[in-house]
Amino acid sequence: MAKTRRVCHLLLRFLAFAATLSAVIVMATSHERASFFTVSLEAKYTNSPAFKYFVVAYSVVTVYGFLVLFLPSESLLWRLVVALDLVFTMLLISSFSAALTIAQVGKKGNSYAAWLPICDSVPKYCEQVTGALIAGFVAVIIYIILLLHSIHTVIDPLLLRKN
Repeated sequence: MAKTRRVCHLLLRFLAFAATLSAVIVMATSHERASFFTVSLEAKYTNSPAFKYFVVAYSVVTVYGFLVLFLPSESLLWRLVVALDLVFTMLLISSFSAALTIAQVGKKGNSYAAWLPICDSVPKYCEQVTGALIAGFVAVIIYIILLLHSIHTVIDPLLLRKN
């Protein structure tokens, strides 16, 4: 049973690593150029601070996820991993929320601020950003599951201990 639990935990960690890595790659490669008569528009993730934050945050979590994959199961660092899982889950949620907000403005615009939607002009760019956000959402869900599992693993022995 312990071996099955460990394998499932490693599988979740690997899926979280893959989801964050794919979100970074898709977002970092998103760019498109469009022209209207004499005006040229280039859309890329570096044009938005929220998208930059998304790429940086997900890159940091990708490196963390890669390192945790090689942590021995007997290590005392697993208690630190619980705290880091919490921090990185909050980082993922905040960067995902910021990027999702900007993506929504890019898709729908904001009539009150006179911001026009750009997805009609650069559809390939918007599709790539949407793909990155989907991978990012999957990563957030997996990290929440990992966080709950880590908390359960660390706290459960404390609750079952007899005084």
